[in-house]
Amino acid sequence: MSVIILGIESSCDDTSAAVIKDGWLLSNLISNQKVHEEYGGVVPELASRAHQANIIPVVDTAIKQAGLSPSDITAVAFTQGPGLLGSLLVGSSFAKGFALAQNIPLVEVNHLHGHILSHFIITSDRTKLPKFPFLCLLVSGGHTQLVLVSDFDRMEIIGKTIDDAAGEAFDKCAKVMGLGYPGGPVVDRLAAQGDPKAFKFAKPLPHGLDFSFSGLKTSFLYFLRDQLKDNPNFMEDRKADLCASLQHTIVTILMDKLIAAATNLGIKEIALAGGVAANSGLRTATLQAGERLGWNTYIPEFKFTTDNAAMIAIAGHYKYLRGEYADHSSVPKARLPF
Repeated sequence: MSVIILGIESSCDDTSAAVIKDGWLLSNLISNQKVHEEYGGVVPELASRAHQANIIPVVDTAIKQAGLSPSDITAVAFTQGPGLLGSLLVGSSFAKGFALAQNIPLVEVNHLHGHILSHFIITSDRTKLPKFPFLCLLVSGGHTQLVLVSDFDRMEIIGKTIDDAAGEAFDKCAKVMGLGYPGGPVVDRLAAQGDPKAFKFAKPLPHGLDFSFSGLKTSFLYFLRDQLKDNPNFMEDRKADLCASLQHTIVTILMDKLIAAATNLGIKEIALAGGVAANSGLRTATLQAGERLGWNTYIPEFKFTTDNAAMIAIAGHYKYLRGEYADHSSVPKARLPF
């Protein structure tokens, strides 16, 4: 009998619902919240209100696009955390109501596990799946981690940021340059027009496999301040070069640690995950390193890099198969142990 999972993701500012049948993706709907752009970042209260308005039509459309009805769903998986508490409450409350109405199991999913397991979503264009154990570089706006994945339920963080995440470095430097929010995609676009070696910024290298981006961010800000003293038009004149050099530095920091971890562990199965995995510089650098070092590399489709319910559904699929159900006393958590 087929296992059909409805996934619900509401950890931040995107309301998403997806349906997966026996690992195959049937639908994946995402409703973005444009309201945050004018504030230069996510406003939690506005996010939770938008989730309340979006969740019913998004779930309804996802089920219909899958060619199913609510009674066909085997279990409902939802993001328990980490994330914005108000946003998580909307998704978890809806999931509980749906599960009660259909008398089906409820499955809690760690948002970060969802990003990693997104590589197991099967589509017509993607049937090659990672083999265990594999090494995953998980990079997003709030997290930068190297994760050793030994099984669907066995993941170990072997390296992490000790301050800012890579995505934060992109967004905060982009904000200083007036590139808007989110800044990462704009930096990526402008970087393609600039010289990645035009400027040199600090590359903090903490001990072992940990990352640091605070020093890079600070050096970028001080460099920009000093240049603007002499030339008020410097930022506008050299924006592409600034973006290219910033991106090159961040990607180099990430790749140095990823290569060191893969070499130390003797692992050839390498995956990217998280929102920064959409960055063209990081994708290219990973593929090039893979060719040079003999890796089997797994680069997610763009639609699976940002927050989406398909990744929650696939993580929920494997938890369902293990019989790991939640009860209705489950509460969302803004911070959740990995």
